[in-house]
Amino acid sequence: MPPSIPQQPPALSSLTTLISTTTDASPLASITHQVLHNLQHQHLWTSLQIHQVTTEFPIPLISGIPPHRVYTHPDEQLYMVERGLREEDVELERMFVVPTVQGQSWSLEKMAAVFDALPDPAEEEGETAAKIDTKAEAEEKALGDGNGAADKAARLAEYYEYRAKARRTGKWGSKRLLLAMIDKGMGGEGTVVYYVVQEGTVKPRQN
Repeated sequence: MPPSIPQQPPALSSLTTLISTTTDASPLASITHQVLHNLQHQHLWTSLQIHQVTTEFPIPLISGIPPHRVYTHPDEQLYMVERGLREEDVELERMFVVPTVQGQSWSLEKMAAVFDALPDPAEEEGETAAKIDTKAEAEEKALGDGNGAADKAARLAEYYEYRAKARRTGKWGSKRLLLAMIDKGMGGEGTVVYYVVQEGTVKPRQN
């Protein structure tokens, strides 16, 4: 009878390795890194960062740049359609994500604390105002010479200028984020589902 061959344990997954190598081994840190890993490898987000919200509640945040727009306010969408602009014409912006697990206890107080900790949309727009002319110039160069290229660059510059005003007034909505929920319940396989959460009321879309 041939000698038995010792069985080697399977190699750890990249997610398990990531979580095991973090200095903070708390459950909150584990779900935060699991969501970050999901955003990076499944949804192809870039420039990912982890932030700790300074509140009485221990709430971590993840921020990053998605490969495409996650949400567009209905009024902003209408504005872009009327001016012949597509979502891919506009530069992508950093979004914030709150990592949670299914069944986790949440309250309006906690969610309000998260929104209070987020950067104000008007302030963010002010920080990127210097990029508006550069973006328009880059679009014009990319499209080449001609009236069509110059016209599109002008429409983009007009859009960025109007967006800054709309964010100061809340015309295109207030702060928004993604709520990432991991399925860790009985039989859960760790699937991550994302929900758009917005501060205040939002104008409904018209079909």
